Amino acid sequence: MRSIKIADTTREERIRIVSEALSFGDDCGDCSLDACGIDKYYQPYIDGECEMAELNMRNASRTYVSEGHGPSMGSSCMM
Repeated sequence: MRSIKIADTTREERIRIVSEALSFGDDCGDCSLDACGIDKYYQPYIDGECEMAELNMRNASRTYVSEGHGPSMGSSCMM
């Protein structure tokens, strides 16, 4: 598997990576990535500002909170 890190990809490759990873085919009906706001979520990755893994961890930290621990986590991503 090729690296998806910002340093190893071009902006165009990152757009393709996000599009392919989030393609729902016909299962998504009339929904497009733009209509779902998904493109905005991954825009910092596409723009080379924040690694995809960091964006995913940030989302997970908001969604899944361990007992006794808050959802915040240190990050270099300014999202």
